[in-house]
Amino acid sequence: MPCDPQDFARKAAGVRLLLLDVDGVLTDGRVLLHADGSESKHFSIRDGTGIVWAQRTGLAIGLLSARHSASTAARAAQLGIRIVRQHAGDKLEMYRELLEEESLNDAEVAFMGDDLLDLPVLSRVGLSSAPADGAPEVVARVDWVSSRAGGDGAARELIERLLCAQGKWDTLLDGYLREGSR
Repeated sequence: MPCDPQDFARKAAGVRLLLLDVDGVLTDGRVLLHADGSESKHFSIRDGTGIVWAQRTGLAIGLLSARHSASTAARAAQLGIRIVRQHAGDKLEMYRELLEEESLNDAEVAFMGDDLLDLPVLSRVGLSSAPADGAPEVVARVDWVSSRAGGDGAARELIERLLCAQGKWDTLLDGYLREGSR
């Protein structure tokens, strides 16, 4: 069951890193394989904009994916995401290594995942979340569920809620309003 707004705000307050799964969270989970063996994925521009906003406010963003994909690496580079862990056979082990490297603890991490292999990490982080179309077993076990599907703004919705809960949203919005009044 999703946490109530007070519980969300309490958990969000200490978050310093937002980890995102890729396939099924930042994409709709589909991969287009080309004849030459390369692949394409559809990423939401809205999610990307939210990621840029989060980084501008000081919230670190990281990607944690079971698959290795050149498309994921390219999208991370476009968005300036420095924490990218792909080909995670054991996501929990990769998560533990990441915590040590970044000098973080579980309470300082939020994670959005959509499928069963995300459950070990989701059960550890300070704030767990899933897109609306996540696996039912995942949706039933996270703190918060987006109203949006993976690849259709789920990450953006989570980022907006995190920034609001951390008192950063109004400052971000004010910056755009000041630019528009010039």
